Amino acid sequence: MDALTLFGLFAVTAMLVCYAFEDRSPWFVLLFAASCALGSAYGFLQGAWPFGLVEAIWALVALRRWWIRPR
Repeated sequence: MDALTLFGLFAVTAMLVCYAFEDRSPWFVLLFAASCALGSAYGFLQGAWPFGLVEAIWALVALRRWWIRPR
């Protein structure tokens, strides 16, 4: 397994964990947004630009959800 694949595995695993714990703290929503940004970077780095684009949009959606969520 090369470094890029490990990076992608980390990104999607972090997304899964943060999504599962979103109801516990607004910080998990922010971490989910960051994980989506990592997933986006992975998509672009591996040449799957549609995946990278969709993950970038998800990162923005999650960031907005974190911004408007009561703390």
